[in-house]
Amino acid sequence: MAPDRASAPVRIADRAGAEALVAEVMGLMQALETVLGEESAHVREGRLRQGLDLTQRKTALAASYFQGLETAKLNAVALARFAPQGVETLKAGHRRFAQAVEANQTVLATAKTVSEGLIKSLADEIGRSRAPSVYGAPSVAPSPYGRGTRSGPLVLSRSL
Repeated sequence: MAPDRASAPVRIADRAGAEALVAEVMGLMQALETVLGEESAHVREGRLRQGLDLTQRKTALAASYFQGLETAKLNAVALARFAPQGVETLKAGHRRFAQAVEANQTVLATAKTVSEGLIKSLADEIGRSRAPSVYGAPSVAPSPYGRGTRSGPLVLSRSL
């Protein structure tokens, strides 16, 4: 959406305006769907940095898309009157878009779960390697942080 539309609400008064609004919202939806697909592809392939590079573009498109949806809601009666086929097109496009968002969220949730599992298993391994090995009952090394602490803090490098 154009920045000047944010200050004054858009009112649809004719068929051309209704069709232009539908085309604009559909264009934003398709552009956002493309970015989500690219992000999902990068994350699936393990290229997290490239996936994260799309965040600004995704955020800007999402903001414009939601603004377009609000404009469409404000003009629902005019859209139904001047462009009934456009309303159906928006509904069908939104259903397809919801599937793309769900697929993207699944990919991101899977990547998060895998990352958390790796960090947890790494922390457990580090803790195991620092535990003293003795004969008989397992011993806990003395810790300046309190009883029962087996390892120090886990440090991550963000430059990988």
